Amino acid sequence: MKYRIVMEPQPDGGYTVYVPALPGCISEGDSRTEAIANIREAISVYTESIAERNLPTPQIEESEVTV
Repeated sequence: MKYRIVMEPQPDGGYTVYVPALPGCISEGDSRTEAIANIREAISVYTESIAERNLPTPQIEESEVTV
């Protein structure tokens, strides 16, 4: 499954990355590559936890707006 991620560079270096469709699914890394690898692992743990507890996947609606 594909998830949209948001990667934010941090002032002191590195990146924070999160998944808007999975509330609370957040990670970080010293480089873009490391941050992406870490969020992939976080997504896996998040979705496995949901499945193990028989919880529904969060239903988050995403859209883009022009300002």
